[in-house]
Amino acid sequence: MKERLISLFQNKYFLVLLFFVVWMSFFDPRSWQTIYEKKQKLKELQAKEHQITENIQECRKDLDLLNKDAQSIERFARENFYWQKPNEEIFIVKTP
Repeated sequence: MKERLISLFQNKYFLVLLFFVVWMSFFDPRSWQTIYEKKQKLKELQAKEHQITENIQECRKDLDLLNKDAQSIERFARENFYWQKPNEEIFIVKTP
């Protein structure tokens, strides 16, 4: 067993491979760990991008509705800005 390990460490190809693996794992700025972290960050950013595009589509639908109908403008103002008519009471119910 010892002889096999000694012969393995005397092999120049094995030593170069070992050096390469150690270098790529710890010292290289493009190490496997940073590549993995960047891929995870990319996945998070893509998920946020998807969520933002959905929000943009929803806002565009609301904008189209507000541009077409006067009653929707009143409903939107009442729901979002709590506007009220004279002699009218508003009760705000917040759900958890």
